[in-house]
Amino acid sequence: MSQDQRLSRTFHHIGLRAFEPKPKEDLVTATKTWVTNPIDDPNRIEFLRYEPDSPIEEEFKNTPHIAYVVEDLAAHLVGKDIYLEPFEVGSPPFATVAFTREDGLFVEYMQFLPGRTWFNE
Repeated sequence: MSQDQRLSRTFHHIGLRAFEPKPKEDLVTATKTWVTNPIDDPNRIEFLRYEPDSPIEEEFKNTPHIAYVVEDLAAHLVGKDIYLEPFEVGSPPFATVAFTREDGLFVEYMQFLPGRTWFNE
């Protein structure tokens, strides 16, 4: 069994690009990206809308990503092709996230801080 198979992860959402503002968006300042809370969507979709000066590459913007909640972010990044290094989300932060490229997909790993789940919760 590989290390990856032993690590626990829980599905959280699918991320898709949006071009128009959505209700209840929050700004991820590190990436200059507006996001919606996937818990509010019946299909667990997080919509992402990028500011014109967002540092995120077009390939990522135009490709869906899958996100998982993990207990140990660093352990899930070992040996992976890192697309975005770990960064904190929210003010005050509610999670540390990182993005990888795996099997042709962008994968987000999210480690939530105790008692926190999203921007204003």
